[in-house]
Amino acid sequence: MKTKIVYIVSEIGRALAFEWVASELNRERFELSFVLVNPVNDTLETFLRSKNIPVLIVSGTGKKSWPGMCWRVYKYLRQTKPDIVHCHLQQASFIGLFAAKFAGVKVRIHTRHHSSFHHIYFPKGVWWDKLNNRMSTHVVAISGLVKRILMEWEGVAANKITLVPHGFLLTEFEQRDEAQIASLKAKYNPADKRPVIGVISRFIELKGVQYIIPAFKELLNKYPDALLLLFNAQGDYATDIDNLLQELPTGSYRKIHFEPDVASVYKLMDVFVHVPIGDHYEAFGQIYVEALAAGVPSVFTLSGIAPDFIRDGENAIVVPYKNDKAIYKAINSIFEDDVLRSKIVSKGMESVKQKFALHEMIANLEKLYDKAVH
Repeated sequence: MKTKIVYIVSEIGRALAFEWVASELNRERFELSFVLVNPVNDTLETFLRSKNIPVLIVSGTGKKSWPGMCWRVYKYLRQTKPDIVHCHLQQASFIGLFAAKFAGVKVRIHTRHHSSFHHIYFPKGVWWDKLNNRMSTHVVAISGLVKRILMEWEGVAANKITLVPHGFLLTEFEQRDEAQIASLKAKYNPADKRPVIGVISRFIELKGVQYIIPAFKELLNKYPDALLLLFNAQGDYATDIDNLLQELPTGSYRKIHFEPDVASVYKLMDVFVHVPIGDHYEAFGQIYVEALAAGVPSVFTLSGIAPDFIRDGENAIVVPYKNDKAIYKAINSIFEDDVLRSKIVSKGMESVKQKFALHEMIANLEKLYDKAVH
C-alpha cells in the first residue's frame, strides 16, 4: 500500500524544489497531494495539475482568517486520511500542523527554512517557531546550522531532527545555452569588460555587500576595466550601498533588480562573491551550491550550509566576516594563481555533486518517510 503524503506550502509561486519533489518522488510507493496556502500565483498549481497531483487552494487575509483556513485544511485531511503531512514555511507550518494534529495525522513533519532571523529581528516569531516544533513529530533541518539553532536555541531534541540539505538538478548550472549567455552578456556587459565580479544578494545589511564594494574599488587599481554585476539589487540597506557605489567610476558596475535566468547569469562571472556578516544569517544559502555547480571560482564567508562543505583553498576561498581587505586579497589571488583557480573550480564542482545532487535529497526524504510510518 502506498504511503499517502500531503505537502502543505504557503505563499509560493514558482518553486523548483517542489516541482522536483513532485516529479522525482517514487510514485509507486508514495501518493502525493498538495495544499497551497495563499499562493503568490498559480504557477505551482498549474505544474502540479499537469502531473495529475491533487491540489487544494486555501486563501485568507491576516491571522484573523487562520481559524477558517485551519478548518478547511482539517476537513481535507479528515477526508483524504494521509499517513504524513509535510509542511513548509511559517504560515503553512502552523495551519498545517495544527489541522493535522486535530485530524489525527500521526506523522507531522515541518521543514525549517530559516535560521536565526526571528531570534534577531522578530522575537515574537520565536514563539511560533517553538509551537511548530512542539506540534511536529519530526523536524527537517536544511543545514547543520539550522539543526544547531533548533537544538541549542530552541531546545528541540536531537532525535526529532533529520538533516536533509536541499538538492539540485546540477546540470542546470553546468550546461547553459550559449545563445542565452550571449544575450545576457549583451544586456549586462555589452562593452565586454573584464574581469567580471558577480554578486547575487539582496541589499540588506546581513548579506555583507557593503564589504564587497570597497574590495572591488581596490581591485580597480589593478584591473581598471573590471565590472561589478550586482543581482537582486534591492532591499532596506540600498541607500547605504548606493552611497558606496557612488565612489566607483561610472560604468564600472551594474545593478540588476531581477533576472529570472539565474543559472545562466553565473556564466557571465569570472569570480563570484557571497559574504554574509555572520555564521547564522543564512539558513542554507543556495547560491553557495549554484556558483560552484556553475564552475565559478568563489569567495565566501561561512554561513548557512557553507560550513558543512566549504573548505578554504580547496573548493573556494574563505574570508573573515566584515573584511573588505580580505575579500580583495582573495579575489586577487584567484586571478594571480592559475593552479589555485583551477583547483577550486574542479573541487567545487566535485563537492556539490557529492552532497547536493537532487537524487540524494529525494533519497533522504523517502528514507525519512519510510522510517516515520514504520
